Amino acid sequence: MTNDVTVAIDAMGGDHGPVVTVAAALKCLARDPSLNIVLVGLQDALEAQLRAHHAKPDPRLRIHPATEVVGMDESPALAMRNNKDSSMRVAINLVKTGEAGACVSAGNTGALMATARFVLKMLPGIERPAIASELPTIKGRTFVLDLGANVDCTPEHLLQFGIMGAMLVSALDQRDAPSVGLLNIGEEEIKGNETVKQAAELLRKSGLNFYGNIEGDDIYKGTTDVVVCDGFVGNVALKTSEGLAKMISTMLREEFTRNIFTRLAGLVALPVLRAFKKRVDPRRYNGATLLGLRGVVVKSHGGADRYAFEHAIEQAAREVRNNVQQRISEKMAILQKDAA
Repeated sequence: MTNDVTVAIDAMGGDHGPVVTVAAALKCLARDPSLNIVLVGLQDALEAQLRAHHAKPDPRLRIHPATEVVGMDESPALAMRNNKDSSMRVAINLVKTGEAGACVSAGNTGALMATARFVLKMLPGIERPAIASELPTIKGRTFVLDLGANVDCTPEHLLQFGIMGAMLVSALDQRDAPSVGLLNIGEEEIKGNETVKQAAELLRKSGLNFYGNIEGDDIYKGTTDVVVCDGFVGNVALKTSEGLAKMISTMLREEFTRNIFTRLAGLVALPVLRAFKKRVDPRRYNGATLLGLRGVVVKSHGGADRYAFEHAIEQAAREVRNNVQQRISEKMAILQKDAA
């Protein structure tokens, strides 16, 4: 396993651009002596941020100029066709040429997916990339995919998602046979639409550690290490979870500030509340992987702050160091050989 990793950062992407991306890059470099970072974007803006942070010259940090920026609401097709010198496109190109092992961007999700697929191409045997991200559970964490890249999926696509998710967890957690669950409206084999039923059959025959059908509440129970679903269901589940977390946070704040007695109770409970907040803090799980590409591409939340963007950078470095792409390719080759 190679320790030295170079990550190309689309430093102009997201709601905050260089204000967040440069600060996060500097923090990650300070923590990880084997990390190298290429900041891609408008040179003047990046140099201004480095000066603002009093950053000293570092051979592990360099700027790669780009003259364009992809807007957060820009059409993915237009962004891919017209913005060939955008910070996003240039950062992905660095992965293609081997100058970087991974790309991290908080920019336009559709444009990132379309550009990465066009530039890097798909791994053998994988038809579509999937967005995978980790979510906290009672037992630790689980990886869910797809979270929005593919609204309509075939059973074969769901099988491929299961393989990619299992190989991701196997690589990151050093586990031989992570469990895979198929998100459904019930655990019974007769439940679900035809696509899900056929996908379950394919997963049973895949050689993966297939748990079977799981329901929505199993995600946060940590029933399986990987949760497979199409992008429509996955995105709805993710956004519902985010809304629930905000509701719980708001309600707790309201209850603990209702009167003098609840304020006092809040002070007593403050250590527990802080520990709970840290445990479920979505910033700790920032960084969704675009699995299935011939290169590591990690999508940060557009509104990520410095702390959250650091986690996206660290996620990208972990995937490179643990050869996630190679593991997926090897597993697909085995399956294709068995099917022949």
